[in-house]
Amino acid sequence: MTHVPFMLSFTVKEGEIALVRRDGMIVGAYRMGRHRMFDPLRKLTVETFAVLRAQFPNDKARAIAQARPDLAAELFEIVEAGDGEVALVSLDGAPRVGLKPFESGAFWTVGTKVEVERVDVRTHLRVAPQLRARLANLTAMQVAQLVCDVEVGAHEAALLFVDGAFIERLAPGRHAFWRADRKVKVVTFDQRPQPLEISAQEILTKDRVGVRLTMTAFWRVVDPEKAAANATDLSVALYRLVQFALREASATRTLDEILSGRDRIDAEVRDFVSSRAGDLGVAVTELGLKDVILPGDVRDLVNKVVEAERTAKANLIRRQEETAATRSLLNTARLMEDNPLLLRLKELESLEKLVEKVGRIDLSTGGAPSLDALLTQVWRLRAEKPA
Repeated sequence: MTHVPFMLSFTVKEGEIALVRRDGMIVGAYRMGRHRMFDPLRKLTVETFAVLRAQFPNDKARAIAQARPDLAAELFEIVEAGDGEVALVSLDGAPRVGLKPFESGAFWTVGTKVEVERVDVRTHLRVAPQLRARLANLTAMQVAQLVCDVEVGAHEAALLFVDGAFIERLAPGRHAFWRADRKVKVVTFDQRPQPLEISAQEILTKDRVGVRLTMTAFWRVVDPEKAAANATDLSVALYRLVQFALREASATRTLDEILSGRDRIDAEVRDFVSSRAGDLGVAVTELGLKDVILPGDVRDLVNKVVEAERTAKANLIRRQEETAATRSLLNTARLMEDNPLLLRLKELESLEKLVEKVGRIDLSTGGAPSLDALLTQVWRLRAEKPA
């Protein structure tokens, strides 16, 4: 836009519209080309807009429609969604804008075909599949404002709430609901078993010993409606429930009873939790005591007690073995007493073992005339005395 003496010169590009104002009032709209206007006092201003598949500022459109309704009808179309309806605006056949109830927008009609599709959301809660596909052309923000789109997996349970009231349980698959003019909420629950780790709990036992206990549990949702109605966070509710049951089961037992009766504690806690978990719509499938952590001084004392018990048990076993060995020797001695030949064989066996460990043997005849006589004296078996 340039000013020359008494004239205003401006150029409008392809796909644009120029609105010329004098003292703030629109005097005309100009399309593509070069234009010259008589403006001796320089009171004319020019504002250009892109008009192909474009939206015009809504406040300006209404101001122009009031001042120049003929010009407004020629340049753009004002679309307003009524009470309880959604207006889907298509530009040249492609959905571009979605308007909520009582929301309006202005769209250039210069070179663009504007079509409006209206949906009564008060009578239609679900979005029709063919319309849902067309909504994909809108921006993500517009879709989020108009539609609640959710996909339910085969392992999930989904509950539909409208304005806080439960409507139905959704089947696995994809679902879309109009959220304009209402509050739509879909609550989903994973129905697969979920692990729950109960961290170390400081508990004082019956005999005044402070211990720390940890547990592991597995749970799953069995009644989604109860779960949605009775707890905002199922894992937190179960955690507190197991924590309370563990304290009740441990505070009434001594340290020795806790260490030796873990199975009984597991059963007691499981019964306590299972009887109350049904009100939350869940079932506890597995639950067990994982660790028993003792204070340092108590752990040392327990280790000493265990060591003393093992030492005493080892001594008992050793004495039992010694007693058995002595009894065996006594039986052997009685056999040898009644059988000299058996005694002699035992002596030869002992001599054989002794000789195996001797590296050198020196023989002295001790006055015997020969080695034959020595051997005869050494190995001679005494004859039994006649009766």
